[in-house]
Order: sequence, then structure tokens, then C-alpha cells
Amino acid sequence: MEKTPTATDWAAYVRQMESVLALELDDHRRQELLVQFSRIAQMAQPLMDLALDPRLEIAGVYRA
Repeated sequence: MEKTPTATDWAAYVRQMESVLALELDDHRRQELLVQFSRIAQMAQPLMDLALDPRLEIAGVYRA
């Protein structure tokens, strides 16, 4: 069964990180972060789309 990709809500992520890190960003800085996160996600998408051979050993996922 193949996973369906979900869209990331970068604005929600930035708000959460502001809270977790006790940061107060102004609207301009927040918008610039959203632009950068979107660019990074676009650059990473081809790699995320790459199909891996199911026989490859993958690294474990750390869960806290």
C-alpha cells in the first residue's frame, strides 16, 4: 500500500515553532520564513518522489 502525500501547513508549523522556541516574529519575518520553507520543500520534492527498492534497508525512525 502506497502512502498518499499530504500538504504541509507551513504557517501552522511556524506558529508552533514560535511557541515552542518562545520567539516573537513580526509579520515580515514570518512571511520570509514561509517563502524559504516553501523553496526548501520544492527542492526536496524530487528526492521525496524517488522510488526506493523495497529490498533496501532503511534507517529506523526515532520517536520520542
